[in-house]
Amino acid sequence: MSAYVIANLEVKDATAFQRYVAEVPSTVAKHGGRYLVRGGKIKLVEGDWKPKILVVIEFPTMDALKGWYDSEEYRPLRSLRLETAHTDAVGVWGVRDQPH
Repeated sequence: MSAYVIANLEVKDATAFQRYVAEVPSTVAKHGGRYLVRGGKIKLVEGDWKPKILVVIEFPTMDALKGWYDSEEYRPLRSLRLETAHTDAVGVWGVRDQPH
């Protein structure tokens, strides 16, 4: 069932990164994904984590998430992101959907 990409980005080249921002949503949608969080104000509630830009994307399954991440249409945008931002990201299964 549901799987999520959770990413923290620190943009190094804001001008070039704008192409990524503009073009990636259609690739997410093509694989059944939808943004739950895409940037926005952050309120620290515990600890000392200092995320820059948080993104949470929901996919219907982990296979859909992997399909998007490895897709031909996302591959050049992924390369662009890697050139223009530092990213820490994980893919996680939803609570009821953990593999055994």
